[in-house]
Amino acid sequence: MKKVYSTLKGFDFLNIIKYSFGSIVADFEITISKSVSPNDLIQKSENLIKALTNSSLNLETTGVVSLTMPDNPVNYDSQQHLVCTSNADLNITAVWRQKKDNEKVYSITNGTEADITLSTRKSTLTLKRISASWEGEYSCLFPQKKDSLVITHSASAVMDVALLPNIFITAVPEFPRCHTKDDVLKITSKCLIRKDNEAYTVKWESQKMPGKITQLQAEDSSEEAVYPAEAAVTCNPNDPKPTVKCTFKNRLNQSKSESFVFNIIYDGEEFCAPEGDWGETKAGFTAKLQCQNADGLRQRRCSIKSTWEPEEENCVNNDVSSLLHFARDVDIGLGSLNENAEDVFNRLRNVTNNSMAINTVSNVKATVDVLNVLSDKQGLTLNGSGVSGFLESSSNLMEKSLEKTWTVKKDDQNLTLAETYIRSVEKLIKMANITANNIQKNIEMATCDKKPGSGCTNTAFGVTVDFDSSDNGSVATAGFKQLENYLPQRDEEYEVNSIVVTTTTQKDHSGSVIQMKFPLLRPRARNVRIKCVSWDYDKRQWSSRGCEWMGPQADGHCVCNHLSSFAILMARYPIVLPWMSEITLIGLSISVMSLVISLVIEVIVWRDVVKSNTRYLRHVAQVNISLCLLVADGCFLASFKPDTISEVWCKALVMLKHFCYLSMFFWMFCLSSTLLHQAVFLFHKMSKKVYLRFYIILGYACPLLIVLITFLTNRAGAEGVYFSKETCWLVYSGLFSGSIHTFMIPVGIIVIVNVLSMVVVIIKLLDHPTNAGTSDDRSAAKSVMRTVILLTPIFGVTWIFGFGVTILDLSSGIAAPLVNYAFILLNSFQGLFILLTTYLGDNLTRAALLNHLKTRVSASVSDSSTTLDTKLSK
Repeated sequence: MKKVYSTLKGFDFLNIIKYSFGSIVADFEITISKSVSPNDLIQKSENLIKALTNSSLNLETTGVVSLTMPDNPVNYDSQQHLVCTSNADLNITAVWRQKKDNEKVYSITNGTEADITLSTRKSTLTLKRISASWEGEYSCLFPQKKDSLVITHSASAVMDVALLPNIFITAVPEFPRCHTKDDVLKITSKCLIRKDNEAYTVKWESQKMPGKITQLQAEDSSEEAVYPAEAAVTCNPNDPKPTVKCTFKNRLNQSKSESFVFNIIYDGEEFCAPEGDWGETKAGFTAKLQCQNADGLRQRRCSIKSTWEPEEENCVNNDVSSLLHFARDVDIGLGSLNENAEDVFNRLRNVTNNSMAINTVSNVKATVDVLNVLSDKQGLTLNGSGVSGFLESSSNLMEKSLEKTWTVKKDDQNLTLAETYIRSVEKLIKMANITANNIQKNIEMATCDKKPGSGCTNTAFGVTVDFDSSDNGSVATAGFKQLENYLPQRDEEYEVNSIVVTTTTQKDHSGSVIQMKFPLLRPRARNVRIKCVSWDYDKRQWSSRGCEWMGPQADGHCVCNHLSSFAILMARYPIVLPWMSEITLIGLSISVMSLVISLVIEVIVWRDVVKSNTRYLRHVAQVNISLCLLVADGCFLASFKPDTISEVWCKALVMLKHFCYLSMFFWMFCLSSTLLHQAVFLFHKMSKKVYLRFYIILGYACPLLIVLITFLTNRAGAEGVYFSKETCWLVYSGLFSGSIHTFMIPVGIIVIVNVLSMVVVIIKLLDHPTNAGTSDDRSAAKSVMRTVILLTPIFGVTWIFGFGVTILDLSSGIAAPLVNYAFILLNSFQGLFILLTTYLGDNLTRAALLNHLKTRVSASVSDSSTTLDTKLSK
């Protein structure tokens, strides 16, 4: 080395400083008394490397580069220029670095507070706003690299900043209390600052006070410095309000002040009594306490009624507070933006891993503010550990143990907090270079690469997202647990029923189509409407604009045409069609009266219309149909408002309705079989006793057996299994699921048989028009046929619509409401239809009724004439 470097002009000496143990590495120092050419130094160093085998050389020079600094100390909040100049053109640009007291070395870049201009010989660093962050040792480096040779030309200097503090001023007591207006109170005022290296000159001043303020001995701790002063105040309410002010001056006579106005509790004024940490506080004012071992204030208001309001705690632990300050400064130019952000997220992950340390509203808010601050940084790109730190810390904030910090309603702050969180995370996902799926406890991230002519599918926490557009690029989907509980839901008719899913792309896509399949958190009940929604940041609420629900056949299937954060809203209550209750009530009331009239008519005309076995069996069936429907409708009216009756009565009425409606249909089947027998076996005489026994067994025993078996097999008629307390009717749980199918299946079979019977009868009559028995038999057959033709469509159509009501969901479209209205109109007025068609529409019944009425009228007129004749003869 001496042989090579001694040929430099001005060479003085070369000194080996040390050898590294266990390897052939030497640290050395060369002193040159004259200015050396950088090119000569490179040439000599290259010769040295060539002379040595497998060697490398790192040189750092001083004297080649000069650094011009402002005079120390520099003014706080001023603008300063640092100029770095090389005495030769090195064909490279300078690199700026800063080092604080034995701390990490930061590279200085262009930022919000730093601006660098570069050339091959000169570089100027402009610091726009000097603060404590810019205090330290500055280095200007011109690094020359060639293979295994590195020569760094550097110059260093220290910048000393005359600092100014943030001041918190208070008084002890904060609200002095006067017992009489002649009292004079001595009050201690305190100015507190965070401790730093500046030697401040502190001055206290008083205004509108009777005496001078006395400055007391300063109190220091490891974290803060306290400067107290004592003053006297009078208790006369007519005196001006006393005020004190503390002023801090730095070495350059820059100053910063804070004032405190004494809010005295005068004699007779209302105040809140001391409670815990809180001293006497004047009514209508807010007491403040500095947080212990944390950053921030505790506040508690004394109301005008002299009662304490709840405490508002804004204490942020020191780790979170310092992290938030660092996050705000990541882009000032002190260090690389991306590296600083990566450091923030790695520290944030460590802080949030201990959820108990941040288990307050203030701490969670400050942590979310870290995300929010970083999401607004222009030019930020997250890579590597920065991505994992961001996702893990974001997941930690969704821990179940922090639920109360999100849901505590304090000035609507929790709602803003959740909105800030989702907005920040969504923006940071777009800034992150995420190339693989990442699964955290409360956040699952999935990515896919959209290729030309194909779609892209991601899955997060069971939510499948199919993305398609005319553009290509990476698509990221993130699913969030718990977040659906924290975002504000301002539509009181709906509630969120899925996790929140965010889908983003690193570049804008045109013509996007996003198909999502959500697993619902709670099953959707029948006739409950669902909305597919995205978060509208402008309106601060869920919006269905641009999203469509695919219908009840696919509960969680949504299609949207834009990127955002998505979820599913489900209505809190089923759809209620207008006027349905009124129509039902009116119809059933009319039906009950009609059925009573029908039974009265049957009693009146019974002897006149049951002169043959066919007619007898027909009228027996009609009476039982009317009687069963009358009881069933009466039970329906009794349970019309289920919330007004007990569960026991509800269960009893359900069983009675179940039995009576089933019995009505079985008697309908008996009537249909009578018609079918008479049509097919026209000249066969029906045995009244045999058929009557059969009909009674079929009409009552079979329904009773079905009801009992259903009751016993559904946990002895348990609520929610056999019947629903909300409707006082059987339970429908889905297709072929629920107790209502023990009603629907028999009814469906009977309706089909009734319709087929009618078809067979009509065909038989058309094929054999001349077949007829006696005149009475032919008349009875025609009468029965006409009655069944009128009755069967009524029952059949009504309950066919009933099947539609059961199968069709009201949220599926316009068809379902129409079917519901048709069912209600036909079914609730069923008793009226029976009266009109079966009794008043039947020729024999009508004739017998009219004949009976005429006889009664004639008898009444005859009795009146006899009475009149008797009176005249007297």
